[in-house]
Amino acid sequence: MCHKIAPCSRTRTGTAPRTIYSKARSAVIAEPLLLSSAQGQRILRLYNLYRLIIGLALVLLISSELDDQLLELVNAPLFRYGSWLYLIINVLVAALLQRPQHLLPVFSLALVDVLLLACLFYAGGGTPSGIGNLLIVAVAIANILLRGRIGLLIAAVAAIGLIYLTFYLSLSRPAAATQYVQAGALGALCFAAALFVQGLSRRLQHSESLAEQRAADVANLEALNEQILQRMRTGILVLDSQHRVLLANQGAQTLLGRDALAGKILDPHCPELVKRLQQWCHNPTLRPSSLQTQPHGPALQPSFVPLQRGTQQHTLVFLDDISQIAQQAQQLKLVALGRLTAGIAHEIRNPLGAISHAAQLLQESEDLQGPDQRLAQIIQDQSRRMNLVIENVLQLSRRRQAEPQLLDLKYWLHRFAGEFRNTLPHTQQLHVETGGGTLQTRMDPNQLTQVLTNLVQNGLRYSAQRNPYGQVWLKLFRDADSDLPVLEVLDDGPGVPAEQVQHIFEPFYTTENKGTGLGLYISRELCESNQARLDYKPREGGGSCLRITFAHPRKLS
Repeated sequence: MCHKIAPCSRTRTGTAPRTIYSKARSAVIAEPLLLSSAQGQRILRLYNLYRLIIGLALVLLISSELDDQLLELVNAPLFRYGSWLYLIINVLVAALLQRPQHLLPVFSLALVDVLLLACLFYAGGGTPSGIGNLLIVAVAIANILLRGRIGLLIAAVAAIGLIYLTFYLSLSRPAAATQYVQAGALGALCFAAALFVQGLSRRLQHSESLAEQRAADVANLEALNEQILQRMRTGILVLDSQHRVLLANQGAQTLLGRDALAGKILDPHCPELVKRLQQWCHNPTLRPSSLQTQPHGPALQPSFVPLQRGTQQHTLVFLDDISQIAQQAQQLKLVALGRLTAGIAHEIRNPLGAISHAAQLLQESEDLQGPDQRLAQIIQDQSRRMNLVIENVLQLSRRRQAEPQLLDLKYWLHRFAGEFRNTLPHTQQLHVETGGGTLQTRMDPNQLTQVLTNLVQNGLRYSAQRNPYGQVWLKLFRDADSDLPVLEVLDDGPGVPAEQVQHIFEPFYTTENKGTGLGLYISRELCESNQARLDYKPREGGGSCLRITFAHPRKLS
């Protein structure tokens, strides 16, 4: 049985030291510096400077007039050679070892430093030389750069060196036998310094990691807040006491129709907003009135909040698009108007029907002469016109609430054009032009069909007045300034005179004898109830352009 056990015990004793050595070596090579790279390099440079100063001090000491008095009880040649060797090695290390990538060079440096100081400790006569205190400092600095057991290994080498060299020194110098207590205390101080420095380093490392994490979190929150501010539809401005713009998000620049406002004085760019700010400064309880900074832009409601930043007084400005509130007010107005007009139209329609029927019977009479037939025809035509006006009024009063849906405008427009072309005669044409990319909006498809049918029919009628056949172009694209979908209805007719442009959207305003003047009015009302905008602008080269600017697909009606 003993014969079987012996080989097993030999195997254990033979492989265990190699395993421990390989683990220690791999840990030393692979483990990074305890502190961050910049801090580790800074501490290493200070460690090199400290060793150079100690080496220079020792060389100056052995070269001074006190040489014989200080070294009369020690091994003078060994101390001299050791001091010069310590200085030369530290000079070489400071020149060659500047940016180590692994702990193995740092571990080797600390180990060599401890061994050299231990030799100087022996040559200097043991604890009375004071070299043992330098060993404690070397162990403490090494444990700043080295982790856990590797740092304790340096402390163990220093403690063992102190005790062993004291014992070896007592063999040749019996007086050194009284230094065991001091040597043991120095060894204990080496371990205490190593443990204290490692604990402090761990706490510093934890604090640094926590600070870096908090800094990263703050940076992420700042980036997130900036992104949220830039994507908000509400405009946000921060102004100083001189009305200089310190911060302006994309929503504010879009609503104000200005680019790159940051760093500029607001007065020349938006005097109306500055005027309301001054009114608010004189009376903060007064609600600022709305303003419109662009001719065709939305109505804006400003609000102001004082912002104290240290000793400086800033102002936080919020700009809200009140078009949605205006649309709700418009809806209420139309409801009231619809009820009134519906009652009036109902009362007019009954006698109008009797007049039209009587005129028709009168035309069928054989006794009616030619001039009288013409008068009966005028009565019939005007009755039809009045009936058309009543139909439009009733249509306006019975209009249901808009039910916006998410529409793919390109698909919807091509389908509308295909259905509308089937109803056109050969003398009329409808062209469609769409831009690249996806164009979406939220709008009631039935009301959009009603609006576009009215605009296309008007365009075809006016185009036929000037050309052998009528043509209308539908052009769909994304506006570069507002990033909103836009649909233009273009014709090559005579266009609208400049003095009549401001009246074309008024109810019952028409330039034709057979028109009711409600088509464009109803079209604009339908657009506004879906948060879209209908505008007119002259077309280059002659003709008209009616432009529908749709709402953003994320906005609700």
